Amino acid sequence: MTRVRRGIVAGIFSAAVATGLAGQQAPVVPQAALQITLQEAVRRALDVQPAMVQARGDQRNAGASGRSAWGAFLPTVNTSASATRSNQARFDPNSSTQALQPGYSYAGGLSASLILFDGFSRFANLRVASATQDAAAAGFVNQRFQVTATTAQVFFTALANEELVRVAQAQVERAKAELQTAVNKFQAGAATRSDTLTSTVDLGNALLALLQGQANLATAQANLGRQVGVDQLVRAVPDSAFPPLPDTTTLRPSVLQTAPLVRQAEAQASAAGAQVWSTRSQYWPSVILSYNNNRTGTGSPQLPFFNGYLETFTWRFGLSWTLFNGFGREQAQVSASVLHDVALAQAADARRQVNAQYTQQLAALFTSWAQIAIAGADVAAATEAVRVQQERYRLGAGTLLDLLTAQANLTQAQVSQVQSRYNYLIARAQLEAIVGHAL
Repeated sequence: MTRVRRGIVAGIFSAAVATGLAGQQAPVVPQAALQITLQEAVRRALDVQPAMVQARGDQRNAGASGRSAWGAFLPTVNTSASATRSNQARFDPNSSTQALQPGYSYAGGLSASLILFDGFSRFANLRVASATQDAAAAGFVNQRFQVTATTAQVFFTALANEELVRVAQAQVERAKAELQTAVNKFQAGAATRSDTLTSTVDLGNALLALLQGQANLATAQANLGRQVGVDQLVRAVPDSAFPPLPDTTTLRPSVLQTAPLVRQAEAQASAAGAQVWSTRSQYWPSVILSYNNNRTGTGSPQLPFFNGYLETFTWRFGLSWTLFNGFGREQAQVSASVLHDVALAQAADARRQVNAQYTQQLAALFTSWAQIAIAGADVAAATEAVRVQQERYRLGAGTLLDLLTAQANLTQAQVSQVQSRYNYLIARAQLEAIVGHAL
């Protein structure tokens, strides 16, 4: 019976070792993972992320609107030219009886108009365009920091999962050593079969944790690849020292005034206020000066001014004033005022939002910083506890349950240490996104 039990244990041990080797193999991927640093990841993400493309497009649109607002002060100029041939006979304008054969007739014209007064609408549109450009610039800065923070979070998540895989591999190695010790003691008659079976289960659980860690790592690397715009797994490579805790003593007042989100909301409120003045221009008259010059003839034209043709020109000074339009102006005025009130409320709420997010991320930053020190002490203590329990179990002074508990505590302490370190880095990146500059 003893030989049968020893054969069963040996078979279990061999199967567990084989499973462990299979579990440590790297997953099959289409191509090797691209290695990238955080700085390079941020640069790539800023180039390819749709939010950044949209922010750059908003800046271009705002710049074009600004040029258009200035262009409204310049005259509008049009020119035209035509050549016409008809199969009907025409009479000579110098003779009332002589007919002319069908031929070409040519015409050219030049017209220009200039708005002299439009109820100050153009000046209000200039204010709207300027505020829109400010909002687009602030939105671009805000989006750049948001993309940077998101990229840092994805990057640090990949790094954390890679370290967690190493923790799981160390757990597998400890479980293998524990199983070998249990088998040796069982074969020597110093342990029970229950110890070997319990060690086998513990090894299986460690292998499952390793497989899950490898799956999480592959997912994180795929997400990082998407963030930086490549169709493959991307391995995060740390490129800087671990940053210390920043000084945030006097940071809050400046954040509430200079945060990109606050600046963007305030610029949008300014644009809405300028739009209110633009709608009020409808109550004023419009004054327009225009000039038209037309030339026609039947001979070959002398370009570019059709010299030699009969010239007709007109100057026009016009004034138009809408006295009543079915309360359309009033409706536009109310709509613009409502939008302005909403924009002011959104600007105030953006300031409160930044204040709340700043408080949240600052608390997360200090909490994770404290957790780093606590987790480091826990790892040191758990490592020593595992060493003591391993020696006690080897000498027969301790139980397998004590050893398993010590190893579980060590694994949990190592996981907590990894998570606290990268939670600190992620919280720091999020705080920088709120503040609008590096800490």
